[in-house]
Amino acid sequence: MSSDNARDNLVSGNIVKTMISLSIPAILGMVVIGLYNFMDAVFVGRMVGPEAMTAVKVSYPFTLLNSGISTLIGTGSASVLSRAIGKKDQATVDKIMGNLIALVVILSAVIMAVGLIFTKPLLLLSRAKGDILVEADRYLKVVFLGSLFVNFAQSSNMVMRGEGKLKKAMLIMGSGAILNIILDPILITVFGKENGIIGAAVATVSAQLFQAVWALIYFTKKSDTVKIGRIGIVGEVAKPVFSVGVSAMLMQVMTMLQQTVMYNTVERCGGGEWQTILAAALSLQAFSFIPLWGISQGYQPAIGTNYGAREFGRVRSFNKAFMIEATLLAALFYLPVMLAPKAMLSMFITDTAIVEMGAPMLRVMFASYITYGVLILVITFFQAIGKGGNAAILTILRQVLLFLPLVLILPLIFTNSVAGVFFAQLFTDAVVLLIAVVLMVRAFRDISREENIKVVYDKAS
Repeated sequence: MSSDNARDNLVSGNIVKTMISLSIPAILGMVVIGLYNFMDAVFVGRMVGPEAMTAVKVSYPFTLLNSGISTLIGTGSASVLSRAIGKKDQATVDKIMGNLIALVVILSAVIMAVGLIFTKPLLLLSRAKGDILVEADRYLKVVFLGSLFVNFAQSSNMVMRGEGKLKKAMLIMGSGAILNIILDPILITVFGKENGIIGAAVATVSAQLFQAVWALIYFTKKSDTVKIGRIGIVGEVAKPVFSVGVSAMLMQVMTMLQQTVMYNTVERCGGGEWQTILAAALSLQAFSFIPLWGISQGYQPAIGTNYGAREFGRVRSFNKAFMIEATLLAALFYLPVMLAPKAMLSMFITDTAIVEMGAPMLRVMFASYITYGVLILVITFFQAIGKGGNAAILTILRQVLLFLPLVLILPLIFTNSVAGVFFAQLFTDAVVLLIAVVLMVRAFRDISREENIKVVYDKAS
């Protein structure tokens, strides 16, 4: 599909059909992103041992440092791109990839240097000890060495989505995930059992390198709209990229902080059994988030392009359609957890006593999940229209300013102190959702005013 046809489909195509065509590849693309660390853990656990598997999982939160950088650059660039496509502002479009590459190189170098120097101190924050610490240190160092490839592959893929090429983005991501699955057992075998965890890390970085090269070829020779021009930071592009991208980056990086505090608090209040319950609950939550994030990736170009084209009626229509879709999809995960929490925990925990103990708190943690589709789309909405400040406010409130005080205070108030950790998430979500709805209502009032101005201008001309 040419760039003009892609734009025309977004600004004039059938709302429901366009939504589905954007959502399905985006959801599948997000699913395969989640396979990287998961498959490393599976192969390392089976071929090296349980301590090495634990090392991979302990390392995961710190890989979010790279995810944060790629999300900052990629989400910001995709937002600028989709609005520029809507406005038919080719001059801005031509500057996006050169600016992206410059930012990726600089920020990846910083992450690589800091990561390699402070790998062990970072891992000690998660209380990794002994052989687990040693193995995690080896794994994470290789991942940090591949920061450039990881960040370019991920951020450029987000630009493809902003261009409306979600099938292409999914194909590249899916191919990388499949390559990682193929390389994991091969490289673990080649490196040998003693160094198998390094083999798994090399497999992941190699798959990301493959994606980065494919993306480079695409933006050099294949894309009809976005080409790699002069490489360098362009102030007029970098400023809105950072303005929008910071909120998306904070969501990644603050997850690391949020989960570290939660693990430490439940261990202090209830012991190791509650850490096991929390780990299972967070795994379920992380998996259930994937399709909602996928929907948000399809939602972003639909809103951004129509907002840039000043097709405000379609902004409303797409917003309504995606909100309904996201809520229905959330219900597919919400209902099983609320109706059968023991069965859900039993997928991760074999001890029936621990499952029995944790089931009520799993319900508490998921009580607000049915609203997550709406909340994620509200945050994405502000990113798409270039109002990153509102998105950042919601993100910081949800993951730091409201949540962290509550997760520390509520255990002191509740009779069952560990319950306070789980209720902290529920109370935080309720407050943030209310604020999100208020901000979005105000935003659509502003859009209505712009729409009225556009009508008057069109009649006058």
